Amino acid sequence: MTLWNGSFPFYPGTNAHFPFNTTQAVIVSIFLSMLATFTIILPGIRGMGRLFWFLRVVMGLFVGAVVLTIQFTGDWETGWVTANTSYKSFSHALVNADIGLHIGLAGVNVTLVGNPVNQVNETINYNEHFAWSFDADYDRSYGEGLEKGLPSPILYVVEKFTTQSPCGVHRQYRISSHYASLTLWMAFCTWLISILLFCMPILLYGGYMLLLTAALMLFSLLFFFTARNTMKCPIQFGPASLKTDYGGSFWLTLATGLLCLLLGLGIIILNSVQPEKLKLVFNLDKEKGEKEEEWNKSYLLAEPTSSAQDVLMVSMGELCEVTATRL
Repeated sequence: MTLWNGSFPFYPGTNAHFPFNTTQAVIVSIFLSMLATFTIILPGIRGMGRLFWFLRVVMGLFVGAVVLTIQFTGDWETGWVTANTSYKSFSHALVNADIGLHIGLAGVNVTLVGNPVNQVNETINYNEHFAWSFDADYDRSYGEGLEKGLPSPILYVVEKFTTQSPCGVHRQYRISSHYASLTLWMAFCTWLISILLFCMPILLYGGYMLLLTAALMLFSLLFFFTARNTMKCPIQFGPASLKTDYGGSFWLTLATGLLCLLLGLGIIILNSVQPEKLKLVFNLDKEKGEKEEEWNKSYLLAEPTSSAQDVLMVSMGELCEVTATRL
């Protein structure tokens, strides 16, 4: 493991339990820096507009951070079990350990932690990742794990997701994860477009983009749900069975998608029922709009005549006559 493949090398030898993911840390740091920057300029906004502006910034950055971060998380589906199991192949030694399975859009993570950590003269603290992205070969990673001599519980769990496994879940999980990832990238793009529309401001179409963002996020959950239903092979360690359930990333995506849905519907409804309140929420300057209306009304154009010279009457506080020559 190195800094550049997603984890800090804080551990010697085997991969430590839950290595620190640098990709997620970078994304969160960027969005927190943006939030801090916007907070600095917050005192320059007057009145109640300051609160509405701050809420819009927090909501917008939260949605963007979630949509981008969940692409790289590994807890869309998780499961744990504590069992007495063999530690190495061709060995009768048994160890008591916690075995964890974490399924993400990019692959599978298997965790093995001993109870206690030091058993059979070894430190049992493993976290192994096996990717199934388009540029990765899952079966090859499994073969490399066999050559390295990884503990038997890890190899047993990973084998369930290989292409040659009788469980037949590799193709479903891989394709569903790719489609879910694609829809989330599309959701990130629609989120960017909604932010631009709100800044222009074109509030109605910004609400439509939020609805589209919500729909794409919910579709990504649907894709992943279809893959989970195909898991029919039990992962058994003696009498104990490792069962998985939806993880934090799944529920966070669902909550954020519903939030975008409510915000989009709220903007569209307010725009049609009470547009003035919607303008108040987005701090639109009423005085500027009134001045623009007065400016437009101040010019009265006379209809052109067929004569060689037309008279243009302009009302600007007083009447003045301007002679214009037709070209």
